[in-house]
Amino acid sequence: MNRRRMLHAFKAAKEVGDYEDAAVLQEAVDPQLYLSRNRLTQPFHLVCAKDTVITQLSGAARITLRDSSVNSFGMTIGDMAYIPAGTPHQIVPTEEGVCLRYMPLDAGLVGAAWYCPGCDVEVQRYEWTHSNDLPAAGFYAEACARFNADQQGRTCGKCGSVHPAIDLAAYGWKEQG
Repeated sequence: MNRRRMLHAFKAAKEVGDYEDAAVLQEAVDPQLYLSRNRLTQPFHLVCAKDTVITQLSGAARITLRDSSVNSFGMTIGDMAYIPAGTPHQIVPTEEGVCLRYMPLDAGLVGAAWYCPGCDVEVQRYEWTHSNDLPAAGFYAEACARFNADQQGRTCGKCGSVHPAIDLAAYGWKEQG
């Protein structure tokens, strides 16, 4: 996606897919804006080392949080949600929509965490250093592919439930080779 001085978000959203989180402003702009058009539930809880803000530009979603005094935010057009650093959160669209994520240029570590469908404990987490130059979807796809490949890592150590594998194709993501 071409970075711009001015963003026509709905026009640009036609070029992006689920959880692409593509940087849309010029490289030096801090905080940077990351654009996604989401229709499916985010397949993991995202964990950011720094604070982030999510704005719902169209559609509707619910953001669920872990390890927080707030359990969820209902998001409709124009709503913003502040996500404190280190808080695992998952976007669950209730209708297809476009959202912007505000993150600092030096965002540090980002991670994908999965929780047991049986007892809700964290079963696996993959972390990486945030890149402003690459769409986050590539990192998300790689984390999901690693998660899929590790059946032991998808098995809850507490209750023995096995987290289902993630269908990368549904998100338009390819396994990284």
